[in-house]
Amino acid sequence: MGGPWDLVVIGGGSGGLAAAQRAADHGARVALVESGRLGGTCVNVGCVPKKVMWNAAHLAHLLGDAPDYGFRLAVTGPQDWRLLREKRDAYVRRLNDIYAGNLERRRIHLVRGTARLTGPRTVAAGSEVLEGRHIIIATGGCPLVPDLPGAGLGITSDGFFELEHCPARTAVVGSGYIAVELAGLLQALGSAVTLLARHDAVLRRFDVLLQEAAAAGLQAGGVSLRWHSIPEALERRADGLHLRTRDGVEHGPFDSLVWAVGRLPATAELGLEAAGVDSDAGGFIPTDRFQETGVPGIFAIGDVTGREQLTPVAIAAGRRLADRLYGGMEGRHLDYRNIPTVVFTHPPLGTVGLTEEQARTLHGDAVRVYRSEFVPMYHALTEAKPKARLKLVTAGVDERVVGCHIAGPGVDEALQGFAVAIRMGATKRDFDDTVAIHPTLAEELVTLR
Repeated sequence: MGGPWDLVVIGGGSGGLAAAQRAADHGARVALVESGRLGGTCVNVGCVPKKVMWNAAHLAHLLGDAPDYGFRLAVTGPQDWRLLREKRDAYVRRLNDIYAGNLERRRIHLVRGTARLTGPRTVAAGSEVLEGRHIIIATGGCPLVPDLPGAGLGITSDGFFELEHCPARTAVVGSGYIAVELAGLLQALGSAVTLLARHDAVLRRFDVLLQEAAAAGLQAGGVSLRWHSIPEALERRADGLHLRTRDGVEHGPFDSLVWAVGRLPATAELGLEAAGVDSDAGGFIPTDRFQETGVPGIFAIGDVTGREQLTPVAIAAGRRLADRLYGGMEGRHLDYRNIPTVVFTHPPLGTVGLTEEQARTLHGDAVRVYRSEFVPMYHALTEAKPKARLKLVTAGVDERVVGCHIAGPGVDEALQGFAVAIRMGATKRDFDDTVAIHPTLAEELVTLR
């Protein structure tokens, strides 16, 4: 298949696939380059297999609560990690095949190889040189491993999905959403987990309500939290891994240690300089609101831009870009405000819009906050009494809702509808005038006083 192509996409992850397929649907001739498995981080070592593992952990919690609802269960032996992994990986492989089929049906030329920009309109990959009228960089990122002695003895989130059994003792180093998710599900599936955080909180970019809820949920689940723990060296001894932190404290022994300390953009080998594309000090590619780099016709989407590193964000940016370039939708672009997201802890945490702190910085005394904290009805019968927490942040005389933060069961499903309302400019009065669905956790958001 010859060129020039209307569009050359570098990266077959969520964003790249979305952009390529939408462009092809609009009639563009598209080539896509990918060296690994189709689906990128999300499908292979991220959201999808993580949610499978979260589902298993959630089931473990439900089994623990079952006696309080009158069930006398006899669980024989520990959870079968090997079976879970086999079924999870088979599901991921089916998704890989589905993506390949989708590309073939749209006649998107798939090039298997590592891409390198050789000019402002050319990409070398494998034995091919692809010329494109437009180029999209959607190479995503990879987990960061800290530069300290023995760091290679640990694994990253990628390595987590390669574990053949559940470690008896696990250290998770980090405080972001990947760290808290992995810590919680490993604990639920049978590991004794220690989470080591650099500061005295987790999820520090989130509203304080969610930071507190995350820490409380981890502790209630049995995770040991170690604050102000900055790694200095990792060592393997006869009894396992030992981590020394900057304060001189030694932690361990552990059977496995997971680094969850951030992610790097996959740009180092792209040859950006040959095309004149700039990157910042961290390797991320800056773009304007239309996802365009400083070189006309070259665009970047998804994690490689460093903005809102979430799968649906990459997909939305890619589709909107393709709509604008090939669908005649002039001016179409992704608005990065009011992006909802859920952290799959136990219970899950959901957020959309501004934190209370951000709102007060922007709106000052015009901010009014509504809160609620209660034991959900599900736990009325259980021995454990975790609390759900909710917060609405409003601004202005009309009390427009500018932030919504929830911790509790069902948040992962409930938040989507509230995100639509907030994006449309709903006010507290609109929430108040909405009839509640009873009995649910979500009804609290329309009955807050």
